[in-house]
Amino acid sequence: MDSDDLGLFGPGSVTWKLHEEPILIVAGLRSLYLQALHPRAMAGVAQNSNYRRDAWGRLVRTATYVGTTVYGTTAEAEEAGRRLRTLHSRLRATDPFTGEEFRIDQPDLLRWVHVTEVESFLSTARRAGLALTDAEVDRYYTEQRRSAALVGLDPQDVPGTAAEVDDYYRRVRPELRMTKEAAETALFLTAPPIPWKLSRPVRLGLHLGPPRWAYLGIAGTALGLLPAWARRMYGGLGLPTTALSADLSVRALRLALAAVPRRYREGPLQQAAKARAAHATAA
Repeated sequence: MDSDDLGLFGPGSVTWKLHEEPILIVAGLRSLYLQALHPRAMAGVAQNSNYRRDAWGRLVRTATYVGTTVYGTTAEAEEAGRRLRTLHSRLRATDPFTGEEFRIDQPDLLRWVHVTEVESFLSTARRAGLALTDAEVDRYYTEQRRSAALVGLDPQDVPGTAAEVDDYYRRVRPELRMTKEAAETALFLTAPPIPWKLSRPVRLGLHLGPPRWAYLGIAGTALGLLPAWARRMYGGLGLPTTALSADLSVRALRLALAAVPRRYREGPLQQAAKARAAHATAA
């Protein structure tokens, strides 16, 4: 492995600056609520995933993939993308409305997942208090075209600025629906099983210990951070006060996470990337 290989982005990128933020755990949840509103994308997940039986394992695998593309070497990022493309190429799903079978690696579906993910990362971090200029915002979207290429998208067909992301959402919104699968997934995302018996059983067999309440707070914040049009689709209010409440919550959570020692906030991939960056600077 090249000890000087800083991967697809590197320490001077907006991507590294943004993904330094542990608050992105909320962003990941926000993106899943958004993704569920696309009927075909949701069908692809529901018909090919064991997320209900292994929710936390799937979360760890997704986080590892994102961490590899952001902080891994170029070879590691490209290999992660190759494995994902190979997996997706084998999967099919059935359209819930037309009954048509389709490939889940269709560009329109891959683009939806990519845009909702990177937009969630960016908007959540900014609303939590991360200072980014408008130029840095556009640079992040442009940088993330490299991640889009890893899953098989043509980078030029992926929004590369904030204005292009806004335009994309305007164009795709007529395709979105609150389906039965979307509602069931949102409910699962809001109250998944807490792992490792962290919650105390209480009356009626419910697990409502501190970890459960903490997670419910995070899920509520993620929902509140959705665009107003998405909150309305979930039956919530698209009011400015809802967004303000979510902003206050996510800022408080970011401050709390900042108090956690860095060695606990940074994973092995991030630590290894910083070590390579330091080595390259010293050379």
